[in-house]
Amino acid sequence: MIKEITEEKLENYFKRTEEAIKIIKKGLPPKRSLLYDIAKDFLLMIESYFEDAKVFREKGDYVTAFASINYAYGWIDAGVRLGLFDVGDDDIRFTLAK
Repeated sequence: MIKEITEEKLENYFKRTEEAIKIIKKGLPPKRSLLYDIAKDFLLMIESYFEDAKVFREKGDYVTAFASINYAYGWIDAGVRLGLFDVGDDDIRFTLAK
């Protein structure tokens, strides 16, 4: 049973989340779409939690950093499931199943 958040585990989550952010930024709805503003709002939340996670990691607070990075990814998956971000058929990084 794992009872701690290691630096390696945290770094893995940061890497996966950073890759996911790059992908979803390429899959935004058209600017004239009604969904564009919603997608941008989701992206703001994602990036805010991601930046918060960086600050907590720098302070050595791995537990809160881990929580923040998971909140960021939760927003990513919610946006993907709602169709705000086009990630193609990538069901490895994202939750696409109905």
